[in-house]
Amino acid sequence: MLADARRAVIVEMVQRERVLRVADLAQALEVSLMTVRRDIDVLHDAGAVEKIHGGAKARAEPSMYEPGFEVKSTQAQPEKDAIARAGAALVQEGMAVGLSAGTTTWTLAKRLSAMNRLTIVTNSVRIASVFYETPSQNTVLLTGGERTPSDALVGPIATHSLSQLHLDLLFLGVHGVDPQVGFTTPNLLEAEMDRALIAASRRVVVLADHSKWGILGVSSIASFEEVDEMISDDGLPPEAVEAIRERLASLRIVSVPQP
Repeated sequence: MLADARRAVIVEMVQRERVLRVADLAQALEVSLMTVRRDIDVLHDAGAVEKIHGGAKARAEPSMYEPGFEVKSTQAQPEKDAIARAGAALVQEGMAVGLSAGTTTWTLAKRLSAMNRLTIVTNSVRIASVFYETPSQNTVLLTGGERTPSDALVGPIATHSLSQLHLDLLFLGVHGVDPQVGFTTPNLLEAEMDRALIAASRRVVVLADHSKWGILGVSSIASFEEVDEMISDDGLPPEAVEAIRERLASLRIVSVPQP
């Protein structure tokens, strides 16, 4: 493969996966680590990707940019499946479980819908629909509110509905994970809703695949110290793992089966 064609493939892969390691690119392209490092240097200088220690990530998007649910649901599917499997293992029958809007929490919902005697609280119409469409003994509480591009219900009606609730466990989907700021979203009202869910919960678990690392939304949801655990996948760069573990009580890394 010629250098220009190879670099075009690298850009496409990084844009799709958001973050990729040099070793993964070298294996996929069947070239040496040195070749990939040189390609990343060229692409970084050209502004096509952002060079990071041990790999490359997609260029930062504007802090107010938010793709719709349909777009996000096609991204990092194997990673989301592995993360959802680990999240489901934390849930026991009889629990009151919060699920914030998002495609990873939606993936988790499909697993939880096979369980019984759960009380599910969510601000996502799509997540509620998963449970409505599956015969079970679960109770689903859907907040009202205004709909966002990620299919979250937000606003004062949504946040007020949580003021009298007490959740055993909250699974929180996020738009970005920043090493200084923590967990963020490009939607101000969605951040407010997520903070209300956190306030109603005894335990908070963030579900975030490796592509969320280094993404900074305009609005903060929570700092690392306000979260009990984060579940991510083994595509998370080593420097990200180190940075998160310095500030977060528990970081769980799940393995993603190779295709």
